[in-house]
Amino acid sequence: MPKTAQQRAIRRRHLPDRQTSDAYEQSVRLPTEQVTRFLLEVLGRSLVMRLAKVTDPNAVGNWASGARQPRTANEQRLRTAYRAFQTVSLADSEHAARAWFIGLNPQLDDQTPIDAISEDRLKDVVVAAEAFTRTS
Repeated sequence: MPKTAQQRAIRRRHLPDRQTSDAYEQSVRLPTEQVTRFLLEVLGRSLVMRLAKVTDPNAVGNWASGARQPRTANEQRLRTAYRAFQTVSLADSEHAARAWFIGLNPQLDDQTPIDAISEDRLKDVVVAAEAFTRTS
């Protein structure tokens, strides 16, 4: 483990590309049920419903259990949220990632990443998450 501030900064500069790649690979390889369960655990039902743009509280539970599959647009939102969460948490912490998701983000025109995902600004959210890792 690097000991000096300079060593930590050098290490941080080299990690985001690998972390971003890992987060992407996980987001496409994991079954939808696992992605949904993870998001429910770290963000909670109401935020997952909001980012997936669903009003039925049972929908995300059914996705998490595998009883139903989400529509393609919902699945894209879930996988993007998973990727962004993993990208931020790998660079910092799960606590920071949750705060990042619910906080206003200047790279998203002062919208929260949750709202940007629900508006299908998926690429913008990924870019904002990756930018966060470069400043962590």
